Amino acid sequence: MIELAGLTKHYGDKVAVDHLTFVVRPGIVTGFLGPNGAGKSTTMRMMLDLDNPTAGSVRIDGRHYRQLKDPLRYIGALLEAKAMHGGRSAFNHLLCLAQSNGIPRHRVGEVLDTVGLTTVAKKRSKGFSLGMGQRLGIAAALLGDPQVLLFDEPVNGLDPEGILWVRTTMKNLAAQGRTVFVSSHLMSEMALTADHLVVIGQGRLLADTSMAQFIRENSRSYVRLRSPDQERLLDVLHAERITAVQAGGGTLEVDGEPAERLGELAAAHQLVLHELSPQQASLEEAFMQLTAESVEYHAHDGEPPAGAMDGPAGAPAAAPAPAGGWGADWRKKGG
Repeated sequence: MIELAGLTKHYGDKVAVDHLTFVVRPGIVTGFLGPNGAGKSTTMRMMLDLDNPTAGSVRIDGRHYRQLKDPLRYIGALLEAKAMHGGRSAFNHLLCLAQSNGIPRHRVGEVLDTVGLTTVAKKRSKGFSLGMGQRLGIAAALLGDPQVLLFDEPVNGLDPEGILWVRTTMKNLAAQGRTVFVSSHLMSEMALTADHLVVIGQGRLLADTSMAQFIRENSRSYVRLRSPDQERLLDVLHAERITAVQAGGGTLEVDGEPAERLGELAAAHQLVLHELSPQQASLEEAFMQLTAESVEYHAHDGEPPAGAMDGPAGAPAAAPAPAGGWGADWRKKGG
């Protein structure tokens, strides 16, 4: 279990994380979402004591990370896949980690086999592709067989088979009763992987809820109907005080009524339906709706927005630097 209590981080005048309080529970996959610059990376670094909070605290099963003896046995993390010595082989990279945390040597071979890198175990990691680096990073996270796992963009650079493997692995780890915390910008993948969501924007908590409830509360759900006798269907719905909105393609949209009741009404009046389908927004649509006011960097289509051109020569104004990740040298970037 990971517990955050009033976690706050300032970089000068910038508030990167603003009094975050939530609990990541075992037995489920918890997704960690937020726009670029929301403070996700900073939050995850503070969980591992890589950054010191300005205020508040993080506890891993009741203790600070720095208090854990042989921490890889308690929490495994992937924050930056390339955070490794490029001159070491995959095997030696993991062996160094194992020896520093009292983990048996045989475990190195086990996790290399788990992530599919056995055939390249003796190759130097500097020659690895992005996807291979991700697999090695996941192997390092699994090395100590920990009960708590922390992943930042774990499917970055992976092919479809690798993405499916990561998704299945996350779910299996959670099913074993482990705490699994995953940050990703891939909404379609997160929708298939996470059971629970923690969403932040501009460093503040926006949502801490189940996947289903998050989508339900931040999007519109309705039922789409289509009938060759639309006018009579409208009359039936009106008589039941049900509001239907005409949409394109000869369809009707009804909010606030279950599809079962609408189907039963049509059947009772011997109305033929060519379509009766509940419609629900995707995770991406719900996320965009909730975080619209928290997006720090906006892109624009077509012509540049007013004020984008600056100076007498019409030179483009300097754009804000995009929110950065964390380099392998762990330099602080503030968000």
